[in-house]
Amino acid sequence: MNDAPGVRKKRAAVVYHPIKVDRVRLKASVEAAEVAHGWAKSAWFETSIEDAGQGVTASAIRRGAAVVLAAGGDGTVRAVAEGLRDSGVALALLPSGTGNLLARNLELPLSDLDASVEIAFGGDDRVIDLGMVKIVRADGHSEEHGFLVMAGLGLDAKMIKNTNTKLKKTVGWLAYIDGIARSLPELKAVRLSYRLDNEPAKSMRVHTIIVGNCGMLPGGLLLMPDAKPDDGILDIAALRPRGPFGWAKVWRKVAWENGVLRKSAIGRKIIDLSADVRDVTYITGTSLRVTVEEPQEFQLDGDEFGEAKSVHTWVDPGALTVKVPAGA
Repeated sequence: MNDAPGVRKKRAAVVYHPIKVDRVRLKASVEAAEVAHGWAKSAWFETSIEDAGQGVTASAIRRGAAVVLAAGGDGTVRAVAEGLRDSGVALALLPSGTGNLLARNLELPLSDLDASVEIAFGGDDRVIDLGMVKIVRADGHSEEHGFLVMAGLGLDAKMIKNTNTKLKKTVGWLAYIDGIARSLPELKAVRLSYRLDNEPAKSMRVHTIIVGNCGMLPGGLLLMPDAKPDDGILDIAALRPRGPFGWAKVWRKVAWENGVLRKSAIGRKIIDLSADVRDVTYITGTSLRVTVEEPQEFQLDGDEFGEAKSVHTWVDPGALTVKVPAGA
């Protein structure tokens, strides 16, 4: 493809996790797309323990990147998204992890590298929201992070902490079943107080509370069927089952009602006619403040973030631009 004289070529940046990504294979795919679309050679940035992606993404923006390709797991994608917040520079997903949560929720390719790279260079832009959270530790120390899919406090975060890392590499998201089994001895409800938007504070006992920008979990489980990544709203699910039968109701709600019945008009009518399941409570808002009596495990997009005494989550509407297939 010939370029007009004096026209500056667009340039991409690639932020990649050196352990999870085959750089040789990735570089070949990116270089082919550069040639096909008439782009300049991409800038390459490697993540590290010291910089999960936020810092190098800021460097990519300063160097004039038109799009940043995030190649790695959900942690890499989340870190790059933090760096791109409100920049107007697009994020392109090259899934390389276990969950690939945002790619699943946006129905992007999960295992076709060339297709993902083509979307990065030739796809359309889609503007979505970014979830934000301020985590306060037991010692009063606080930190702020972004999340793309879900933030969770309680049992779901314990499950992630207890999941065998080596098993994740072998069997993928199925390893979380092992994490669930390891978390069962710690299965007890947590007392917390919460404040939704500007409403008065309330209290409840839950096993876990999950705040979602998107609704789908690994394995295609639809936890929050009404969640949309571009509606300016956070969807919140509180799981508080009563005994083994309560957990069976939670499973029915997520796997059967959300995953099967909601796909048809008749199924939705069946849900409307059935009694609400107290064991799963849904609310929506733009801000949620939660304080627990005792510090609890906390997670963001499937990565453990230690224990939190309180968390404040809120939505930053339209803060992120993501590459999606052309014409989607």
